[in-house]
Amino acid sequence: MKLEEIINKRKASLNQTDMGIWKYIFNHKQKCRHMSIHDLAKECCVSSTTVVRFAKKLSLDGFGELKAVLKMEEERNIGDEQDVLGAITSFYQHSWKEIVKRNYDGASRLMYGAKRVFAYASGYVQSNVVQEIKRLFFFDDVLIYEVRGQEEFHSLAKMMKTDDLVIIVSLSGETPMAVEFAQKLQLKDVPLISITRLHDNTLAGLSTENLYVTPATFQLYEADEDKTPYQSMLPYFLLIEIWYVKYKLYRKNKIK
Repeated sequence: MKLEEIINKRKASLNQTDMGIWKYIFNHKQKCRHMSIHDLAKECCVSSTTVVRFAKKLSLDGFGELKAVLKMEEERNIGDEQDVLGAITSFYQHSWKEIVKRNYDGASRLMYGAKRVFAYASGYVQSNVVQEIKRLFFFDDVLIYEVRGQEEFHSLAKMMKTDDLVIIVSLSGETPMAVEFAQKLQLKDVPLISITRLHDNTLAGLSTENLYVTPATFQLYEADEDKTPYQSMLPYFLLIEIWYVKYKLYRKNKIK
C-alpha cells in the first residue's frame, strides 16, 4: 500500500502536527528517502519521538518502515528514454499487476447493495471513465444515472437516501464542485465511491470507499519543444475493468 493511500485511510486520526510532517514528506519525497529520523524531525520542527508516533498512527512499525515505504514507491514519471514504447509497456504491466491485487470488496458491497446508483464526472476524461462504468455494469442490470451539473445534483441530493450510491470521478480529488457534492453526501450518510489519482486529496477523505490510480507521464517530444508531456490515462480504464470483474465474483458469491 502506498503512503498516500495510507494517509487517506488514517486522516481522521492525524492531528495538525502529523499533517505538517506529511506535508513536508509529500513535498520532499526524494530527499526524505535518504534522511535520518533526526534530520526529518529538525526539518519539521518536531521531536524524533513525534516522527515515530506519526509513523505508528499509520500502522507502521516506526521510522524505518516509513522510509521503506517511501523507497518502494519511486515516482513513475518517465523522462527522456530511447525506448519510450518499452517504458510504456513496462508501465502498463506494472499498473495491471498493482490494480489486480487490490481488494475491491468494499466498493462491490456498496454497488451490490445500492437501490439506485448515480455518477458524476468532473471533466472530459473523467466522463469517459463514467461512460465505461455505465457500459460494463449495465450487463449486470445495474443502471447508473450520470449527474451532469450542479443544479441537477442539488435537485437529486434532496431525494437521495442511505441506500443510494454515488460515484465521483475526479483526477485531482480537489475539484470544488466534486468536493461540495461529497460534503453534502456525507451529511446525508449517502455512500460515496471516489475514483481519483493517488495522492492525499479532499475527495478521498470524504469517501466511503476510494479507488485510486497512478498515471504516468512520458516525454514524447524533444527537450526544446514547448509541448505538454503525454500522460497515460489507461490505468483508469484498467481499474474499472478489474473492479467490474471483481464485482461479478462478489455478486456470484452473494447469490450462492
